[in-house]
Parts: sequence; C-alpha cells; structure tokens
Amino acid sequence: MDRSDFDALYEREWSGLVAAVTLVCGDPQEAADCVQEAFVRAWQRRKQLDADAGGWLRTTALRVSVSRWRRARNASTAWVRDAARPQRPHDVAEASGVLDVELWTALDRLPQRQREALVLHHVLDLSVVEVARLTGTPTGTIKARLARGRRACADALSRADGMSPAPEGGRA
Repeated sequence: MDRSDFDALYEREWSGLVAAVTLVCGDPQEAADCVQEAFVRAWQRRKQLDADAGGWLRTTALRVSVSRWRRARNASTAWVRDAARPQRPHDVAEASGVLDVELWTALDRLPQRQREALVLHHVLDLSVVEVARLTGTPTGTIKARLARGRRACADALSRADGMSPAPEGGRA
C-alpha cells in the first residue's frame, strides 16, 4: 500500500471508526485515540495491507479500545469508572455521530458487553460469527447479548417516546 492508498483508506474509514468505537467505549476522545493508534499500526504494516484494509482497522481499533477498557477497569474501582462516564449525553451523542440522544442514552445504559455486541453487529455490520471471533466469545453468547441489548434499547426508546414497553415476548 502506497501513501496515496493509505490516505484514501484514512479518509474512507476515520469518521465511521471513531463513531463506532465511541459507541463501544462511551468517550469520543478515547475513541479517537484508539482509532489513531489503529492507523499508526496500519502505517507500520502498510506493506502487508491492501487498499481495502478496513476490516483490519476495525478489528485493531476495537481491540485497542477493549485493551484500554480492561486496563482502566483493573486500575480503578467501579465507582471511579461510573464517575468518569459522560454526564451530558447530548454532547457525547453529537461527538459520536449518533445524534439521537435517546438512542445514545439507551446504548449508554447497557452493560458494556451488550453495547459492544450491538455496535459491532449493527453499526459496523459484522456478522454474529465475526463479532464472536473478534471478542473471543461463543456465538450463542453473542446472540443472547444482541437479543437482550435490543430488548433493553427498545424498552428504553419506547419509554422515551411515552409509550409503554413491549410485552415480555418482545412483540407488541
């Protein structure tokens, strides 16, 4: 991959990657740092990558995000992590590219693993098998996280619209 191919890859992938990683990690600055790290690694390996290295970048950016998240989790207690979460959902939603504040709030309230599965599957359009491989999780577990995450988001969004939540079976 030459410099012009790399520049084109950067232009094509940057904003979508930052938006997706923001939805996973909850912090637009942290997401931008993770994506930047992925591009630094891509530049170092540019001779091995082809012009369509988007999948490699997605995997790398998300793994960087997960690694940072694990380090933060291990370095602090749960109450410190919760205190560091964004307090103004509208600002974070706008910075992530997800302008629907209710959707951002619904995603933000999910457990991290459900949020990660939803973003990987629905935002980055990865298959269940790809999400399972990327996260090192069995496909059945990913399917369960997706189902629970969708249900929780749907319930939160229906409450935000003033509607009552869907019945337990998931159908109205």
